[in-house]
Amino acid sequence: MTRTLIAHLSPLPDGPVEVAGWVETVRDQKKVQFVILRDETGAVQLVNPATRALELGGEAISGLDRDASAAHRLDERSRDELDAQRAALALTETIGGLAHGTMVRVSGELKHDERVKLGGLEVKIDTLEVVSEALPETPIAEDSSLDKRLDWRFLDLRRPEANLIFRVQTTFEHALRSYFVENEYIEIHTPKLMASASESRAELFELGYFEGTAYLAQSPQFFKQMAQPAGFGKVFEIAPAFRADPSFTSRHATEFTSIDAEISWVRSHEDVMQMHEQALHAAFSAVVEKHGAAIEAAFGVSLEIPALPFPRIPLAEARRIVAEGGYEIPRADGDLDPEGERRLSAWVKANHGHDFVFVTDYDSTIRPFYHMRHEGDASLTNSYDLLFNGVEISTGAQREHRVDVLIEQAREKGLEPEELEFYLDFFRYGVPPHGGFGMGLARVLMLMLGLSSIRETTYLFRGPTRLTP
Repeated sequence: MTRTLIAHLSPLPDGPVEVAGWVETVRDQKKVQFVILRDETGAVQLVNPATRALELGGEAISGLDRDASAAHRLDERSRDELDAQRAALALTETIGGLAHGTMVRVSGELKHDERVKLGGLEVKIDTLEVVSEALPETPIAEDSSLDKRLDWRFLDLRRPEANLIFRVQTTFEHALRSYFVENEYIEIHTPKLMASASESRAELFELGYFEGTAYLAQSPQFFKQMAQPAGFGKVFEIAPAFRADPSFTSRHATEFTSIDAEISWVRSHEDVMQMHEQALHAAFSAVVEKHGAAIEAAFGVSLEIPALPFPRIPLAEARRIVAEGGYEIPRADGDLDPEGERRLSAWVKANHGHDFVFVTDYDSTIRPFYHMRHEGDASLTNSYDLLFNGVEISTGAQREHRVDVLIEQAREKGLEPEELEFYLDFFRYGVPPHGGFGMGLARVLMLMLGLSSIRETTYLFRGPTRLTP
């Protein structure tokens, strides 16, 4: 018999089935045993009835086992009944000894019954095979700290809520890919070992590379830009990135999954923002359709599809809004700090009814050298940050494509053009105006599901003090 996933049981008629998974709970009552079995798709109640009758017959079975001559005198029918009772008693004893997490394979009779609270169906056990026993005491509990749960992440991920997080992630990523592919983007895979910095040496992981030195890529920035003079037009990548940032906040990691896109022939950062919001609209639509009810049940979040277009607010206006709300941004460079982001997003929610907002036109002193500056006002850039539920999830911009301007802006940032020669070469043989964005996957999921840390939405988190499991 072929194994049936628990989520696929409900449409089946009553009859024989085989299920497999791990034991969540066992209730051993006088006349019946109940087992809650969970697999990767859900949970089902298993039932083994008449255990008290088996217990009463256990002494008689044991007596016959001791008296070989009496057992030999049994007729064939009695012997079959005795064997069946032995098997039933063994099943009862096995079920009574099952520890939480034990992996089992079960065959039995599926029965639909509205009285069963868990899904309105149950499986009456015929056979139960213990495939892999679990130790009787698990190292984590429901009230364990997040750090403790991360120590035992493979057990923590058995929680239905954790399972749902990564099903949502799968749907979200698939929808993004579908959007990109359907709009004729090319998927690229850029190297994560680099000979020099892509943005800031301060956040680079350095490692030995044969006789030289390499760096783990902070971002695919330079290489996705390289696709523009290559004539690829529109590209995207979903891949790891690395930041040697000693932050211990709920939204930072030293290794994370970055969603990146870059497109040719943009007129300004407005073209990038339109692409960005359309991709997110498509991805959220897919998540709401497939998981909306489950998300509300598990996390109490009524997820909505974001309306288009997203609000756009220049940084100077954002500063004014926050200041008028009674908060002075403490950063010397004038960039929004986390509290400023929260306050601005609350204002947008109250005045525009939207969970997203593009903060645009950042000061050139805040942005990297490759961001294009405003025509006629070099103090501002054609760039943006995207805030979602009060937290920045992405940075995007139109890139500077004129090599002489790039060299000048690099020098202004204290960079030596000689160290950027491989990058500057991209712009010496013809390159279209272009722009793009980078967005952190785990951060989006954290905010989407109303969770408190990206540690929950990262399969295996890496931070300054965590390299295991």
